[in-house]
Amino acid sequence: MKQLTKAEEQIMHILWEIDRGFVKDIIEHLPAPKPAYNTVSTIVRILEKKGFVAHRSFGNSHEYFPTINKENYTKAYLKSFVSNYFSDSYSEMVSFFTKDKDMSLEELEEIKKMIIEEIKKQKRDENE
Repeated sequence: MKQLTKAEEQIMHILWEIDRGFVKDIIEHLPAPKPAYNTVSTIVRILEKKGFVAHRSFGNSHEYFPTINKENYTKAYLKSFVSNYFSDSYSEMVSFFTKDKDMSLEELEEIKKMIIEEIKKQKRDENE
């Protein structure tokens, strides 16, 4: 899956949120200062060329919608991130974040809880 620029990703987050919309709808959801209409239109057309967005025509106007859901993009992005920065090792990534001095005890406990729950779920699934 192709990587998105920050601007492309920002547009995708809006489309995932609103499900479908015209360029003017996307602009409404962008923070100030709002980019020019042509700028947003160009980014959306680039996303369409990359296969992330499709459109439905209404005369001269196009209503855009995502062709990939947020969960699938997130999985692919995270897999690429782990591959590029942590030698394809999720345990190295978790180790890096748990050693981060900015992480609170509460956050560490929450991560621990999620991991324990996932282990229990996978063990149940194995036994079925």
